[in-house]
Amino acid sequence: MWTKLWGGLKSLFSMRSLQARIFIIILVVGIIPGVLMRYGILSNYEKKVVEQRVATVQTQLTIIGNHLLSNNYFQTNKQEEVSYGTAPEVIRAELEMISNLYEGRVMVINSGLKVITDTYDLSKGKTIISEEVIKCFRGESSYHYDKRHGYIEMTTPITNHNNQDNSDTIVGVMLTSISNDAILGIIDVLNRKAIILECLMIIGIVAMALVLSTLLTRPFNRITDAINEVKAGYSDDLISVPDYVETVHIVDAFNQLLGRMRALDQSRQEFVANVSHELKTPMTSIKVLADSLLMQENAPVELYREFMDDIVSEIDRENRIITDLLALVKMDKSAQELNVVALNINDLTELILKRLRPIARKRDVELVFESMRQVTAEVDEVKLTLIMTNLVENAIKYNKEHGWVKVELDADHQFFTFQVSDSGIGIPEDSLVHIYERFYRVDKSHSKDIGGTGLGLAITRNAVLMHRGVITVNSVEGEGSCFTVKIPLNYVAVNPGQTV
Repeated sequence: MWTKLWGGLKSLFSMRSLQARIFIIILVVGIIPGVLMRYGILSNYEKKVVEQRVATVQTQLTIIGNHLLSNNYFQTNKQEEVSYGTAPEVIRAELEMISNLYEGRVMVINSGLKVITDTYDLSKGKTIISEEVIKCFRGESSYHYDKRHGYIEMTTPITNHNNQDNSDTIVGVMLTSISNDAILGIIDVLNRKAIILECLMIIGIVAMALVLSTLLTRPFNRITDAINEVKAGYSDDLISVPDYVETVHIVDAFNQLLGRMRALDQSRQEFVANVSHELKTPMTSIKVLADSLLMQENAPVELYREFMDDIVSEIDRENRIITDLLALVKMDKSAQELNVVALNINDLTELILKRLRPIARKRDVELVFESMRQVTAEVDEVKLTLIMTNLVENAIKYNKEHGWVKVELDADHQFFTFQVSDSGIGIPEDSLVHIYERFYRVDKSHSKDIGGTGLGLAITRNAVLMHRGVITVNSVEGEGSCFTVKIPLNYVAVNPGQTV
């Protein structure tokens, strides 16, 4: 149990694990928006609270400014630019109230930039040169929020309205600084609560990520378990995991591979049986002939010569079978043994047909070659000769009397096509899928008269595949067959482990 749990955790924390990646994706998608939302909400809340505080204080300061004007707090004198009026106690009390309420400081500055009133009594009578104050005299009110030092600084104009010309004149500015400790305190409380909520949310997201990553990868685990069952030999059943489209594709591919493995295993068994039978038949015939001669004490020379001819024929048949088997095994090893050269396919085809025309004339079969264009390709000359010879020779052997065989050569920008069609006996539809199997014969009695080992098409197909080509057949029983070989003009070797 612990071993399995440790294996699961180790797999989870491995970045090569799909479960780990799903877990991290869910974790990131769940946590990052929560963190960003917390910072966004708190930042927006802080901004709104500061603006609301500034607006509230500005309103109160505007009221106090109107009181200053109504009490003639700013009095112009001809001898002096500005004389300081005596602040009524009620206004003084209002300024003190604002200062105490918001834990701040209020300074009243006249048009000469001199401080008339300071709730801290530190700068009264001094000249203050501040960019914000100068802008405020120009009609640009502003505020500055300094979160680091914990205060809000704002300017409020004191505007005198002249009823005669209906104009406004800024006669003074109130420079106010208020503490933001209360705001920071509220934000700190909200932040702590948000962090607690965020931690609970993270715990929930982690649990959900674990559950979802486990559930989402469970079908793949079932596929692995089923494959291990097949690998161990406990089951030969096809796998079915229809949870996702991806699992269906994987399972279908594995089932096809499993079917191919079964077919190969069956083919291997049939191959061994066929090889045993094919090799045993000539040996049995030789033994029968030899025993017949031994049983006749005074057999004539003519009989000996006849029996020896039959024995030689059977030995030749055995030799052909062994030669074809060796060729087939050699092709099964590796395509890296190809001796690829640039070759004129037209010249090679004409040479092969020249060799086979005597056989065609002997069977009264017309052999025709039709070339659409000159073709040069990178091929193995020996194996391509084997492909062409087997197809044309089969078309001649399995043809009707006074029949015909047509060979066509064509090419495009990627492949060249070698096509052999005939007017022969044709292939039954149910036999088309078996013709490339080793030792398979469509008509065993007819094949015995013609000869052959039943390995020709198997060898041909292997040679075509070694060139990364394809071979197809169309046939109608009693009317003839058409074999088409399509091979790339440029050969590309495949590295070990690389798929084609």
